[in-house]
Amino acid sequence: MNLLAIFLQTLEITLPVFAMVFLGIGLKRIGWIDTAFINTASALVFKGTLPTLLFLSIIQADLDATLNPWLLAYFAVATVVTFVLSWLWAAAWRVPRSARAVYAQGAFRGNCAIIGLALAANMYGATGLSIGGLLLIVVTLTYNPLSVIVLAAYQSERATDWRAIGSELARNPLMLAAVAAIAFAASGLTLPVWLRNSGDYFASLTLPLALICTGGTLSLDALLHSERATTFGASMLKMLVLPALAVAAAWALGFTGPELGVLFLYFASPTSASSFVMAKMMGGNDRLAANIIALTTLMASITVTGGIFVLRAGGLI
Repeated sequence: MNLLAIFLQTLEITLPVFAMVFLGIGLKRIGWIDTAFINTASALVFKGTLPTLLFLSIIQADLDATLNPWLLAYFAVATVVTFVLSWLWAAAWRVPRSARAVYAQGAFRGNCAIIGLALAANMYGATGLSIGGLLLIVVTLTYNPLSVIVLAAYQSERATDWRAIGSELARNPLMLAAVAAIAFAASGLTLPVWLRNSGDYFASLTLPLALICTGGTLSLDALLHSERATTFGASMLKMLVLPALAVAAAWALGFTGPELGVLFLYFASPTSASSFVMAKMMGGNDRLAANIIALTTLMASITVTGGIFVLRAGGLI
């Protein structure tokens, strides 16, 4: 296959996803959706449609082929390593102390559950959804605790409520859906056809609705204000440096095909909107968090497309 054909196939994967994000930006601008709609729709996705999508994709997948403990272990270790590197780089680059925690969080915490999963589905179909859904277990177990650790390290007044954080983690709908799906699949039971079809209808709302809401939450005006250098530094680390290191290490360890592809998509996803919520909740620099989210999301349409093209041209995914 020539390079032009590979590039056109790559665009078929990424353009539909990022078109929906930019559609969300446009709909918010012209007033067709507002903050109330975005909050309600985001809650519906997080609590209902996305857990349903993960549950169905896992129980309908061939777990013997997609459930790879080594892949989960690598993703967990690599996530911790990228977190540590982000924090160390923030200190080495002399990021102001007041911005250091948000810088580190923005550089390692990707929007895997929405953009990463949507790209995995576009690239690999049901296999991508299954692998991506299983990796979301690791995302749930690592992202929030690591974010709390770095944000708490720079708190001067507030005490961190670890009990509340643990309780929230245990009740996370994505975690519960993934664990329930693995148990259901292992039991050998099957869903009635009418229930599976109804679930498919409900789950099909997830990706377009979530992507539109992602676009609607972006604040592009924030990029015109202060802290541009810090925003740019964290964004370059998130979108270029860390994905390259994580994928190179994964390839060196023998991961190829869909597993390597989904790993790339997850590490190369733009910064999660949850990082803004976490920063605001724990007294961090929420404006910087919003800047990093906006810039990495804009960059992703180029960096993710370029990354997929290079990996496909090299025959790795």
